[in-house]
Amino acid sequence: MDMKGHILAAMDEQFTRWEELLAGMSETQLAVPLSPSAWTTKDVLTHVWAWQQRTNARLTAAVLDREPEFPKWPAELDPNAEDVDQVNDWIYKTYRERPWPETHQDWKAGYLYLLNQAGQMAEKDLMDDNRYKWMQGYPLVLTLLATYDHHQEHYEKLLAWLQGHGSDGPHA
Repeated sequence: MDMKGHILAAMDEQFTRWEELLAGMSETQLAVPLSPSAWTTKDVLTHVWAWQQRTNARLTAAVLDREPEFPKWPAELDPNAEDVDQVNDWIYKTYRERPWPETHQDWKAGYLYLLNQAGQMAEKDLMDDNRYKWMQGYPLVLTLLATYDHHQEHYEKLLAWLQGHGSDGPHA
């Protein structure tokens, strides 16, 4: 299997893990604050979905051979800054009232879209650090790896929180 195949297989496995975890949680569990944070599981999923949209914009641009059209975030927020706390706070405040079914469906559709778009691309285009000028010398594959890492980080934190609160997983 080539590098692209390995990455997409890992991302697909990650998607399945998330879906299994979420399917085992009630809407009440999804809405419980993950103390000491005020964020809930729904908020975490919204958070990774919001960032996922930027990856999807890059993948769409690559497939269509054009500049990315990023989601509209307030101009004063710099998603490329080292400290993204302001962006994350804006995401939380903007989307926290969205209903669970909409949140889950948007995340799921976005993740599957990401897998589909990346799957259409040639591995050489994903790996070439000079292929897309708007990537400023970085290969597009880094956006996939960052998405994987971001989802993994939050999955592990969520699982640890569930286990630390008397749960042996999502079914408690």
